[in-house]
Amino acid sequence: MMTTVLFAQQPLKVMTFNIRLNVASDSLNAWPYRKDKLASQVLFHKAELLGVQEALHGQMMDLGERLPQFKFVGVGREDGKTKGEYSAIFYDTTRLQVLQSNTFWLSLTPEVPGSKSWDAAITRIVTWAKFKDRKTKKIFYAFNTHFDHMGKVARKESALLLLQKVKAIAGTTPAVITGDFNAKPTDEPIQVVTDKNNPIHLLDSKDMSATPHYGPSGTFNGFRSKETDDQPIDYIFLKGKWKVLSHATISQTWEGRFASDHFSVLAELVL
Repeated sequence: MMTTVLFAQQPLKVMTFNIRLNVASDSLNAWPYRKDKLASQVLFHKAELLGVQEALHGQMMDLGERLPQFKFVGVGREDGKTKGEYSAIFYDTTRLQVLQSNTFWLSLTPEVPGSKSWDAAITRIVTWAKFKDRKTKKIFYAFNTHFDHMGKVARKESALLLLQKVKAIAGTTPAVITGDFNAKPTDEPIQVVTDKNNPIHLLDSKDMSATPHYGPSGTFNGFRSKETDDQPIDYIFLKGKWKVLSHATISQTWEGRFASDHFSVLAELVL
């Protein structure tokens, strides 16, 4: 009997990672110099569910090659196909099976590819998938997003839309919501997402961790020598009956260089 109990408890390792789009002007921090480092971080930490932001199609292909056990769901935000940045979800096929997936736009017309609203500077999306955990047999949803970096109204409205969509799509099924929210915990979008007075609010996995948070608090480094701020902008939020065993910001360097201009955030979850 004991073995089945332990079997059902197998933690799921979830990572969110803004991988920084591939631009030549990043010089020695450009993608060609980072792709192996970034993939090695995912593999070393044994992430089984990975939400990426800012990934261009070529970067998606590069990651696919370097993460052989993984497949992904997601589309480019400009056309709903391969154009523009993805907010894709990579998943370890030995652990997770996709039952359903789709993408919606953070706009007043979420079903219209390439749409944007409010004061958003650029098109923004949420990619989601319904998963079955092959080990525990449990069903859950994953949502991954990247909020606008300029529009304050857009970030607030995106937070409200995200909550509504998580409720509409996942219903009462547990969900994991990863992303770069371009907002600190005290900023309005995060306050909206975590508002305990709202019955459909989400929980920050960092606050729920059974072991103290590991690594820096800030998640953006801007390719400088360290995080630029003590506050995170990348999060793993939860809905439903999850336990969080650990939560970390991974600030690994290679000869003083980072895998991205953001740190990845990693949480070990049990449903």
